[in-house]
Amino acid sequence: MEEEIDNRKINNSFLRDHNYATEADIISTVEFNSTGELLATGDKGGRVVVFQREQESKNQPHRRGEYNVYSTFQSHEPEFDYLKSLEIEEKINKIRWLPQQNAAYFLLSTNDKTVKLWKISERDKRPEGYNLKDEDGRIRDPSTITSLRVPVLRPMDLMVEATPRRVFSNGHTYHINSISVNSDYETYMSTDDLRINLWHLEITNRSFNIVDIKPANMEELTEVITAAEFHPHQCNTFVYSSSKGSIRLCDMRAAALCDNHSKFFEEPEDPSNRSFFSEIISSISDVKFSHSGRYLMTRDYLTVKVWDLNMESKPLETYQVHDYLRSKLCSLYENDCIFDKFECVWNGSDSVIMTGSYNNFFRMFDRNTKRDVTLEASRENSKPRAILKPRKVCVGGKRRKDEISVDSLDFSKKILHTTWHPSENIIAVAATNNLYIFQDKVN
Repeated sequence: MEEEIDNRKINNSFLRDHNYATEADIISTVEFNSTGELLATGDKGGRVVVFQREQESKNQPHRRGEYNVYSTFQSHEPEFDYLKSLEIEEKINKIRWLPQQNAAYFLLSTNDKTVKLWKISERDKRPEGYNLKDEDGRIRDPSTITSLRVPVLRPMDLMVEATPRRVFSNGHTYHINSISVNSDYETYMSTDDLRINLWHLEITNRSFNIVDIKPANMEELTEVITAAEFHPHQCNTFVYSSSKGSIRLCDMRAAALCDNHSKFFEEPEDPSNRSFFSEIISSISDVKFSHSGRYLMTRDYLTVKVWDLNMESKPLETYQVHDYLRSKLCSLYENDCIFDKFECVWNGSDSVIMTGSYNNFFRMFDRNTKRDVTLEASRENSKPRAILKPRKVCVGGKRRKDEISVDSLDFSKKILHTTWHPSENIIAVAATNNLYIFQDKVN
């Protein structure tokens, strides 16, 4: 694993000049589609950029794996809720791809309030020879039509079109934090702080509330929902995580409203580690089923945990992401970094997990060998085909030449969003307003 990761190469990165970067350019989500041929990013400006993988050519076999811009479109616009006097920002919170059924691609994107279904399709032919309108589109006077023409399709330059097919609105009072497509490919769920709604992909004016944790008196509110995901194979099963560090597995066959969970996963806190920050750092920021459906992965502020669905009492594996920050929690609380929500991802075979950290570091853990590595996504190593070198953080004592001190970590540079190709060792990492794509060494 270490050998494999140490030789990981960058193959391309999409950089925007830091001097001209605006808040709108900050990447807020990244997601591969089910084949890995497409990669979508969403940003705080409401834009979705889709990258497509280069096809292999005999002349340049090494170019296979490079991703180039395929389509860019404005998914969401800023809105204003006049009833509540609230601005609804355009930031894309999540993107989820639907499995490809035909030549077109479909994806769901969401901001705080509205989910949209987008169709991305190619057009390389245009119709010509209409009877009732001119070539420039103007309607012809019927009295001037003396003959019947058969319209024909003429070749044209390839054009990629993104069109909104469905808009799912008015389903949430609170901010949407996650969406998940069901394995039946007919339904999906959207999750906000207190409720989870189930939608049919064809029906926009009605959704079913399947989880509601809102108390009758909001002063009694003690926890919120932080993330939710459907099981990859069982369409009736889903999980949701909470700000108290617990995960609930629910079965939609049991009741229409899944207020009573089937399984409850929580690790009891060690009283000796109890501190003012305990509740904040135990809040789960991301939850992901393994591809096999047997395991769950959760990310809290300091750790990644892997749970076996058959064992609720404690996690199967716990990995320390940046334990050296435990002594810095006070300053991280003061600058609000302690509330950062890091995501986590599995590789295609569920043997390696990846998550982000500060200073543009990201961490990988091999579940079989128990080895781990810290890598950095930065401009210095963003040259094509440059090899990534493992990084080490020095915790007290004498610092070696190749180590970086905890005190010199840049907390404004953070990797919150990552994604892994479904079948190959290709990863995409969002570092503020830059997207880096790395792959295993290719000759």
